[in-house]
Amino acid sequence: MRTIKNIIQFVVLLLVVSGCKQELNDDISFLNSAATAGKLSALFEITQDNTGNVTITPNGEGAVSFDVYYGDATTAPAKVQAGKNTTHKYAEGVYNVKIVGYNITGKATEATQQLTVSFRAPENLEVIADVDVANNFKVNVSAKAQYETMFRVYFGDVPNEVPVSFLEGETISHTYAAVGTYTVRVVALSGGAATTQFTKTITIVDPVLLPLTFESATLQYNFINFGGGNVTVINNPNKSGINTTNKVGRMVKSAPEVWGGSVITLGAPIDFSANKVFRMKVYSPRVGAKVLLKVENATNGGISFEKETATTVANAWEDLVFDYNAINTGNSYQKIVLIFELGTVGDGSANFTFLFDDIRLTNQIPTVPLTLPVTFDNAALNYAVTDFGGATTVNDVDPTNAANKVKKTTKPTGAASWAGTTIGAYFTSKVPFTASQTQMSVRVYSPAAGLRVRLKLEDHNDNTKSVETEAITEAANTWETLVFDFANPSAGTASLNLANNYDMASIFFNFGKDGDDKVFYWDDVMFLSANVVPNYINLPIDFQSTSYSYYITNFDGGNLSIVNNPSATGINTSTKVARMIKNPGQVWGGSLMELVNPINFTGKTNFKMKVFSPRAGAKVLFKVEGPGVAFEKEVATTAANAWEELTFDYSTLPFGFYTKIVLIFDLGTAGDGSANYTFYVDDISLN
Repeated sequence: MRTIKNIIQFVVLLLVVSGCKQELNDDISFLNSAATAGKLSALFEITQDNTGNVTITPNGEGAVSFDVYYGDATTAPAKVQAGKNTTHKYAEGVYNVKIVGYNITGKATEATQQLTVSFRAPENLEVIADVDVANNFKVNVSAKAQYETMFRVYFGDVPNEVPVSFLEGETISHTYAAVGTYTVRVVALSGGAATTQFTKTITIVDPVLLPLTFESATLQYNFINFGGGNVTVINNPNKSGINTTNKVGRMVKSAPEVWGGSVITLGAPIDFSANKVFRMKVYSPRVGAKVLLKVENATNGGISFEKETATTVANAWEDLVFDYNAINTGNSYQKIVLIFELGTVGDGSANFTFLFDDIRLTNQIPTVPLTLPVTFDNAALNYAVTDFGGATTVNDVDPTNAANKVKKTTKPTGAASWAGTTIGAYFTSKVPFTASQTQMSVRVYSPAAGLRVRLKLEDHNDNTKSVETEAITEAANTWETLVFDFANPSAGTASLNLANNYDMASIFFNFGKDGDDKVFYWDDVMFLSANVVPNYINLPIDFQSTSYSYYITNFDGGNLSIVNNPSATGINTSTKVARMIKNPGQVWGGSLMELVNPINFTGKTNFKMKVFSPRAGAKVLFKVEGPGVAFEKEVATTAANAWEELTFDYSTLPFGFYTKIVLIFDLGTAGDGSANYTFYVDDISLN
């Protein structure tokens, strides 16, 4: 409706105009009396971002346009119409801005107004100043802030320093010439006088890290000596052989302690993730000097691991090996401890002065092949061993003969049941087994009798080709020769294959039992050129040996013991037999004998055993057991008070590894311990 009304009004106006008479009025004399522009001023709007941008809006009564002179180095004015403005960028300072106002006739009036441009100090300054991860002497600096135009950084290492300028988003790097503590200062500029500063103390250090070569001019090798040990870094007095470097470490061992040595703290924990074999070059005054290399936690000395080896040459550099494959990598280790001749008080003489160099962590044990027999007595050979599962092996001397060099293996608490030691790297040639020569031997000094010792052979290029067997210690704290017959392998392991290249050996002490700090000495690993009867219970069993145990376990009334033959007649005239007395207990009372190795049933299907029974018709059960398997046969005696040979048919024996022989007489009837329940057995054989 309103739109229609507006249209009607417009039409009426048009009719009025068109109906008027046109007249020309060209009198402009009134312009001469127009007032000049007056009350000139300018409104300044300064942008608060330190850009220096100022918007100028001129004002004046009667002015229709303006010239704005900025008052800085800009000479030409800005032309501004009334009601409009101009924008100009200023540096920080005070300026006289001139405004010239023009009226409608062009008459000019001017005024000057002072403009003050000041920048605010940068705010929220954030600076990153850190030592470069790849260069201990390099620092990287970057910064950001509000209301800044740029930054300047002072690194604080030279007098009258000229700062380095940079912009937000840039990183400035600086490399210091020496270790020390420096103050890094960053100044954020506003574009004017206002600034904001940041300072940070930067400590430049050259941390001692592996490898230790002693060649750095900036490193400080801060060894801490204890107990009479004294380490210094000196010029290499013997630049020869494998070590021609300029600097080496020197250890002089003096009184008073047998454990005198030295320790150095590294700049970071040792990384054992990939490499677990320490190597160190040593120059010793004599052969056979013991060298212990130990690592410890930075704050807890109880968290440690150590290995000891011995020098094999005198007055020459050699590269010693410390196998750390058994270390617990879940712990942190940051200290290295060195002790020479642990157990002996040094006297500070040349005989107790050692040089060392190039302590480094690798993943390689030198592949120096050994030749059988391995005696540990040849000073020219490196008898390095590799421990695993927690076993620790060091060079030592025979506890009964200090002139004889041997290995000492400890199976500490926490070591695995399968902890063991690989002998050297490998042999120069494979063990020369034949069908009739299948045995090796090791001399062992054991802390107890009845402990299983396992010997494993394998191809050093293919560990899937292996064979292993066991022997058992028969005495405590005395040397004995254990015989390992590889024709009779351990339960669950592969059989001897004469085509395989068995050229590497590992020995396992107290196999199958977790570590309990038992210590074993061992020596003379050799191949037997002719098979011998092992000095432990094995088939056939004739009960004649007086030098080893028969590992008899009696149960539920049965009692088996070795006695003189009460009736050396007929088919059995041997001097020793086993006697079984079945006492009151269970109807299944009997006895068990445990063999060292599984019974070899190859080509054999019948057990035979000589029996002397008080009566005919007595039942005799012969049973074999192994891990998860058992098999038994029962036959009856046919004679009374005379030796006879019973046969037990094992032709249907299921496959398994059988290591135990169980004997039960008159199963189902309780014994009374009388002569009627007394039996003798002998010559148990597999045929």
